[in-house]
Formats: sequence, C-alpha cells, structure tokens
Amino acid sequence: MKKIVVVGGGAGGLELVTKLGRKLGRKNKAHVTLIDRDTTHIWKPLLHEIAVGTMDEGVDAVSYRAHAFDNHFHFRIGTMSNIDRVAKQVVLAPLSDDDGQELLPETRIDYDILVLSIGSASNDFNTPGVKDHCIFLDSPTQAHRFRNKLLGRFLRIQRLPETRNTVNIAIIGAGATGVELSAELHHAVEKFHAYGFGAIDNEHLNITLIEAGPRILPALPERISTAASRELVKLGVTIKLNTRIVNALSDGLETADHETIESDIMVWAAGVKVPDALKNIGGIPTNRINQLPVNAYLQVKNEPNLFAIGDCAEFIQTDGTQVPPRAQSAHQMADTCYHNIRALLNGKKLKVYRYKDHGSLVSLSNYTTVGNLMGNLNSGSLFVEGRLARFFYVSLYRAHQVAVYGYIKTGLMMLSGGINRWLKPRLKLH
Repeated sequence: MKKIVVVGGGAGGLELVTKLGRKLGRKNKAHVTLIDRDTTHIWKPLLHEIAVGTMDEGVDAVSYRAHAFDNHFHFRIGTMSNIDRVAKQVVLAPLSDDDGQELLPETRIDYDILVLSIGSASNDFNTPGVKDHCIFLDSPTQAHRFRNKLLGRFLRIQRLPETRNTVNIAIIGAGATGVELSAELHHAVEKFHAYGFGAIDNEHLNITLIEAGPRILPALPERISTAASRELVKLGVTIKLNTRIVNALSDGLETADHETIESDIMVWAAGVKVPDALKNIGGIPTNRINQLPVNAYLQVKNEPNLFAIGDCAEFIQTDGTQVPPRAQSAHQMADTCYHNIRALLNGKKLKVYRYKDHGSLVSLSNYTTVGNLMGNLNSGSLFVEGRLARFFYVSLYRAHQVAVYGYIKTGLMMLSGGINRWLKPRLKLH
C-alpha cells in the first residue's frame, strides 16, 4: 500500500488530506498521514477576530485527531526537521512538553509521495527589537497573547478611570491583516460595555496603522485601498504612510525619519515568509523567502514524488508573475495536487495547475467590506462593498468548510452558529 504523507494542516493541507482520506484511505488504496506541530486547525484569515475576542476558536477549530478518524487518514503530531530523500523519510524533531521533558525521540515517517504544505509566518526583515517586543499575528498562540495584553490594559483603565489612560496600539503593515485588525478592534470595544468594562469606549483606543509604502493594501487595486482608508479614518484610526520602522522598543517604535511612535501593544504584520526550517531542507534549493520552486504540476523540481502547495510553493505563471500567498491559492493548489497524486498512482497524465484570481475582499468588521470580484477577467474586476461584499467574504470561509466537512455538516454548523449568537456572549474574554 502506497504511503502518502502531507506535512502541514493549513487550509490547503487539510483540504488535501481530507480528500485523500475519503477517496483512498477509506478504501485502503493508500495509507494517508497528516503531520502538524499543532493539534487543531484554524482558518488563518480569522486570526484577527480571535485576537480581539469576537470569535471563539473553541467552536471553529478543527481537531486533527477527530477529523482524521472521521475521514480515514492518520494524524501525527510533530515538527519536520529534515527530509531524507534517499530513504524517502520525513524526519520529525524530538517532541518535548512545556517543562522541557522529552515525550518522543526523533522519529522517521516513511513516504512514497510527500506533500509539503507548511504555510507561512511573519517576516520581520531582521528589524532590531521586533522579535522581542512585537506580536506576530500568525498563529492562535499569538492571537491569545494579543487578547490577554488588550484585556490587561482595559482592566487597568476600568479600575482607574480617573487616569483616563489610552491604549496605544501600533500595527506595522497595512495589508489585509493590519487593516482588518484595526477595524475589528473598534468593533470589539463597542461591545466591552456589556461585559463589565463600562468605563471603556473608543476614546480609550488609539490605533496607528503604519505602512512603508504610499498606500494601504498595496497588493490590491487602488480603489479598494481608497475605500478602506476612508472607512478606517471614520473610525479614528491614524494611518501613517511612507513610514519605515527601523527599531522596536519596549514602549514604542522608531522610524527611519527619527520619529518615535509610543505604543503599549505592537503588532508586526508587515510581510510573510516560509519558516526558516524549510530553507534548503533535504538539500532542495529554496528562494529568498524559503519557498520551494515547483513545476507546472506542483512537483518540486527534479522530485516527481514530492509536491509543494500553498504559501511554501513558488509557482511562476506563464506571464512571469508569482502566485500570491492567499487562501484561494492554497485551495486551488489542493485540488490540483489531489488530482495529480491520484494520476501518479494510476499512471495517468498529470494536470497543469492554473491559478484563477477570483478577486480580493477585506472585511472592516461589522462596519463594511470592500473588495473586487472576478479579478481574472480580461475586462477588469468588479468593485463591491457593503453587504454584498460581506456576503462574498463570508462565502470564502464557507467554501473552506465545505471542502473540509461537506455540504451537510457545513449547513448544520451554520445553523448552530446562528443559534450560538443568541446563546453565547458576543466576546470571548478569557
């Protein structure tokens, strides 16, 4: 029986291993294994909602072990440290508990077909002080860290209202994460009154959104950037453009123009890269942000049994541009990779991957949503905002849920989510 191993349970990896388990694992046509260092999956575009407490990850998180049981694949917890391409083995680093006690020694997992879906992490560009003083909003752990800091600051204001302190939050990087977090924070503060923080209002929140380029959302069309800027300014967000951070301190940031931006909480969302552990792993050359170059079939070059999908794959399109690191890219790559793995096992022709840009949407919490749809049309894209844009934004997450759970379970989850909005608190305060 062929052994298929998928490393990384992000959006693309989880969708892929679910399909493989249902089709091949269920019929004992292949032994399918997922490896991840965490035990649960959260759709990454939702991390800003977890950070401010407007989403309860305990409800939306996917347990890898339970999901593996339901979908006929196997789950192994661990962190990949190397690939032995000669022996066809994935090497997992020793696993230790929080006290440093070793639970499992170094482990080797055999494979016939290997898929790397590692995802990406924040890129601090080696800026001094960032690792020590900034929060990287790229994992649930970091989201929890942000929420705890925010609650701590608000508690101080609640207990000492006469001081009229403000919480100064600096967000470095005005991409989708930075913009969405800025709006979500203002939305959350409006709800704090109902949960014992009666002295808190938006006057206590001072958000500075910092961008090194000339406009926010630089990867999206200018019309979207303009609309988002307009809404953020209405909320009271201070936007600093053409501002490069050169140093992070415990109480603020230093810019290249020698300006000091005082900050109680600093979030670094200025760029992404693949974790350094993937750099030249197994002797395979990687690019400057540690991505693995792949061919038209998503195979790592010169390695027909090794695929890479999602943020860790460098796929150059026919026009010379690179496929962007987005959830829709990972979703499409998972579909193509699933087809090609089955074709490889059955000796059939592989399918060429073609990225289809369905547009980009940015949610400004409950205030509005802006974006463009059908970005792959030669006639241009369709600009949308308001409730219609919000509908399409939510649909992206529903499409991911359908790929993981199927239509029936997703429908039931939508129903239970609607009920929970009446039964449970609107904010997660712990």
